[in-house]
Amino acid sequence: MFANPLPYFASLNDPRRLGKNKLHSLNDIFFLVLNAVLSGVEDWAGMETWAKIKIDWLRKFVPLHNGIPAHDTISDVMGRINPKEFNACFTAWMRDSLPSLVGKHLAIDGKTLRGSARDGEKAVHIVSAFVSCARWVLTQQAIAEKSNEITAIPDILSFINIRGATITIDAMGCQKSIVKQIVDGGADYVLALKGNQQKIYAEAKRRLDAADIDGGPAVHETVDTGHGRIEIRRYMIIDHIDDLPGKKAWSGLKAIGMAECTRIVKGVRTVETRYFFLSFVDLQRFAATVRDHWSIEASQHCVLDVQFHEDQNRTRKNHSATNLALIRRMSLNLLRRNVEDKRSIRGRKLQAAHDDAYRAALLGLAEGIT
Repeated sequence: MFANPLPYFASLNDPRRLGKNKLHSLNDIFFLVLNAVLSGVEDWAGMETWAKIKIDWLRKFVPLHNGIPAHDTISDVMGRINPKEFNACFTAWMRDSLPSLVGKHLAIDGKTLRGSARDGEKAVHIVSAFVSCARWVLTQQAIAEKSNEITAIPDILSFINIRGATITIDAMGCQKSIVKQIVDGGADYVLALKGNQQKIYAEAKRRLDAADIDGGPAVHETVDTGHGRIEIRRYMIIDHIDDLPGKKAWSGLKAIGMAECTRIVKGVRTVETRYFFLSFVDLQRFAATVRDHWSIEASQHCVLDVQFHEDQNRTRKNHSATNLALIRRMSLNLLRRNVEDKRSIRGRKLQAAHDDAYRAALLGLAEGIT
């Protein structure tokens, strides 16, 4: 269950200068923006309009002494907030809401905010840590481009207590230093292996491909059908790898694995094979972990684009793209707080837009607090 998030952001530094022209408190603006996004509002002007309609409800929780700020003020303030400080508040809230990751799968993956690219500037890229069982983001970090994920991942790992978790990262994060950090933190890993580790990748691929042909190790297979599609997934691991060249340099490495996905759509057959490093030897667990990693696409990235239109949002000024992305992830976490609610995210947002009590409940607030 989530803790009330508002106290965690109360200490956030106001980026504006002190003075009589500062008519609206940072806390008021943050509360307004969070509730507007929860209610399905996606732009600054819409937030101003929504807040004017909901001003009486908003004043039950924040004073709004000078009324509703103009959308230019909302945009300017949200763009000036230090994104590292903003994320630190968010991470502290999630750390208390989910204090232990023991036995849980943590996927670290990036998503580009495509709408933030313009005027010759590259789009902002957000790297997130996502707990697949709860479908919550625990922390995020913005980087200039995808190639910088290598430097962002160690910071992501240092923000949270990873002990007992199983961590998955795509091939860009398959680095010796990152593996050591995961093992030192008391976690397991399943890391995608590609040509960025050319020699050991080639040898691991050779061994797994040969073993698959020979019919040596056990294979776990699943078949899914529906909507005119057949999807066959096959998983295999090899744990006798003491003689694998370069193995000693990889902390905790106990097995190499292969995941093959065959898709048949309208009679067209495609096959994709991926290779992995594992810090454990358990075929069923490997299969479940690999499959869960890709759930971040459907459960997080796709939902952000379809339900929050993240890729279409053209917010860019200062840190506004990064900070609004964090608000969206925070909102999605809150909308998912009730695991017994089987409705779509769209349905929950619709209720949040119209039902004041439901919106307050999402935040863990009681109506009538002043």
